[in-house]
Amino acid sequence: MTDCGCQLEAEGDAQRATLRVVLAINAAMFVVEIVSGVLASSTGLIADSLDMLADASVYAISLYAVGRAANIRRNAATASGVLQLALGCGVLIEALRRFIGGGEPIGVAMMAMGCVALIANSFCLWLIAKHKSGDVNFRASYIFSANDVIANIGVIVSGLIVKVSGSQIPDLVIGILIASVVVRGGIRILSMARSSEETS
Repeated sequence: MTDCGCQLEAEGDAQRATLRVVLAINAAMFVVEIVSGVLASSTGLIADSLDMLADASVYAISLYAVGRAANIRRNAATASGVLQLALGCGVLIEALRRFIGGGEPIGVAMMAMGCVALIANSFCLWLIAKHKSGDVNFRASYIFSANDVIANIGVIVSGLIVKVSGSQIPDLVIGILIASVVVRGGIRILSMARSSEETS
């Protein structure tokens, strides 16, 4: 009964379950972080919240693609990459707006939310790592989650510097760096999708 497809079906169910969990976590964290970022006047937190929104959208697209034909999975990965690029550019625009007319960020709030987001993203990374050898969408999801963990550490560190120095510059810098990571991730996913198409 090795050709019954039971193993593939079970693997697909496990992937869907993982994607539902990380989708729910990222959607919830987007709401929490965007509110906290606005209240704390933090570009870093707002950038990280938009990154969470991008990831939630990517996980939703990946959830749709699980178990479907290879061309659908590739198209889903391409859509994920384009979305990452768009939101990354949005974060850069927000950082510029904050630089021109934003108030001083609250360092303690940045550190607190950065720690919460770090815990959430570390858990997501642990879940997705079990499937990172899967198709292009799961490899993309792994990249996003790993980037998120790095971004969260950056928010915590910049929050500490803001708290000590009283300057908004570290917050703006981390916001721009997060945007750069999001854009780079989008480009990488588009490249992976293109390579997948060429080798199929």
